[in-house]
Amino acid sequence: MPQQPKPRETAVYTHGHHESVLRSHTWRTAENSAAYLLGSLKPHMRILDIGCGPGTITADLAALVPDGRVTGVDRAPEILERARATAAGRGLANVDFAVADVHALDYPDDTFCVVHAHQVLQHVGDPVQALREMKRVTKPNGFIAVRDADYGAMTWYPASPGMDDWLDLYHRVARAGGGEPDAGRRLKSWALRAGLTDVTATSSTWTFSSPEEREWWSGLWADRTLASSYAGLATDGGHATAEHLRAVSAAWREWGKRQDGWFSVLHGEILCRKEA
Repeated sequence: MPQQPKPRETAVYTHGHHESVLRSHTWRTAENSAAYLLGSLKPHMRILDIGCGPGTITADLAALVPDGRVTGVDRAPEILERARATAAGRGLANVDFAVADVHALDYPDDTFCVVHAHQVLQHVGDPVQALREMKRVTKPNGFIAVRDADYGAMTWYPASPGMDDWLDLYHRVARAGGGEPDAGRRLKSWALRAGLTDVTATSSTWTFSSPEEREWWSGLWADRTLASSYAGLATDGGHATAEHLRAVSAAWREWGKRQDGWFSVLHGEILCRKEA
């Protein structure tokens, strides 16, 4: 196996694993977060799920490949215990978990039929290198599947200066940490720079509009703004004061109470087949 390049892990994971973050991560399923990939899956496939977090998508993928196997990896060892509990609770025997850095994966060339990453490349220091590694460990004719939100393309109604302030603040905090919050629109470009040639680029959305959806989405962001790693990065980095964060949190809650409230999260997606 050729010598792997030195990792360039220069980005900070903006959100951390506060309860307000896991509230959204555990809501994710293969259906609502990886639908663009599901038609390409076969029962025998071996899948690598990068940035698996609490493992809900990982477990869904394992159920869809009963004759195959899914490995979920994450840089945070503590979240993998949550992922293992998720898989065990579903009685899945074809899934395992490990600590890994997407910039330098500890797997041989041509190992997996599918390498999947959801909401990962926006948080890494070198997304092109990450895609090169994903390509390296994918078997010929296998798939690299990536989906990332695009914060600059998020939109909502009604207009809210406090929500505008949230978006500006999030961009500044994420980029100061080395990430790219508008990753969704860049996925195809990054894939081409990584040497992938068979690239299908699509998009899809999450939309929150019903009273229950507004309460849930606004509540987790209101709490995240005050109590997660993001809040600490915002204040420690000089991007916001505690008073500023309280105002942003209140804007989220105010939007959530609006009967005409509507919020859409645009995601970019790429499904790349590795050349034989």
